[in-house]
Amino acid sequence: MIITMIENATELEVSQIVEHLAAGEFQSRISQNGRVHIAALGKGRAEEIEKLRRFSSVADVAKAEQPYVLASWQMKPERSVVRVKAVEIGAEKAVIMAGPCSVESREQTLSTARFVAANGAVMLRGGAYKPRTSPYEFQGLGIEALKILREAGDETGLAVVTEVMSEEDVETVGQYADMFQVGARNMQNFALLRKLAKTRTPILLKRGASATIKEWLLAAEYLLAGGNENVVLCERGIKTFETATRNTLDLAAVALAKELTHLPVIVDPSHGTGVRSLVAPCAKAAIAVGADGVIVEVHPNPKEALSDGAQSLTFENFAALTAQIAQPIRSIASLN
Repeated sequence: MIITMIENATELEVSQIVEHLAAGEFQSRISQNGRVHIAALGKGRAEEIEKLRRFSSVADVAKAEQPYVLASWQMKPERSVVRVKAVEIGAEKAVIMAGPCSVESREQTLSTARFVAANGAVMLRGGAYKPRTSPYEFQGLGIEALKILREAGDETGLAVVTEVMSEEDVETVGQYADMFQVGARNMQNFALLRKLAKTRTPILLKRGASATIKEWLLAAEYLLAGGNENVVLCERGIKTFETATRNTLDLAAVALAKELTHLPVIVDPSHGTGVRSLVAPCAKAAIAVGADGVIVEVHPNPKEALSDGAQSLTFENFAALTAQIAQPIRSIASLN
């Protein structure tokens, strides 16, 4: 259930409702954007919800329309803006995250970071721990890579986003990253989500390759329900019958997610297509359907990349892309 408070409800009045819900064995989550909304979560005593209608401070008591209560517009009628250092995701400008698929060396990462920072990127992506389909492929440099990413971020001013793969790595990765990435393979790793929810570090949640939009939003709900409100969704392609591309980039899911949730949504056209020449047109298409930004892979020499070379942009490719999308995001999306 979602309880909407009257305008200008006092802190005391809000705390009274929270205490009442606790006595009825409900958990509470509060959203305050002009007017206070309180979500009653869990399977408490239903009769206690009805009693709330008698409080003069309560304007409305409504059943949640979606199972992802906290992620829904009903709970928060205004767009969320997630801040990662000085970067605002979900605001008026398209956010560009860029960097190598894998941190391979200090020189490779620093040169890439310097270039993308000078050409429109505001965040540096890079893999330290790499989940690979084959156990014989490059698995990442681990802590060494995290240190390189931190150095590159500090030198260029780019905020750092990198993947965390297990509960045991959360504390270590958190020492170096400004934003955790939950990869597609871990979208429903609920133990990891619960651990991340206890942090306040922003989280980039990628959609699983076979996940429905509902499952994706419910994964986000784990993070929100656990106390971390700094969640950004990322569409990165899904598995279909098509073999010409690595995945099928589901841009309809981006538009629909923007209708269903207040959370920011970005797109990964690198993994979504797996084809270098398709990254730029799909990035532009993502912005056109309302995405709040893109995350792309860039490498100084994609032919020598230890992972994902076929989908990595060259420096020249990246500069050409950012020249076309580095404008206020709503000026494109408003054409729809």
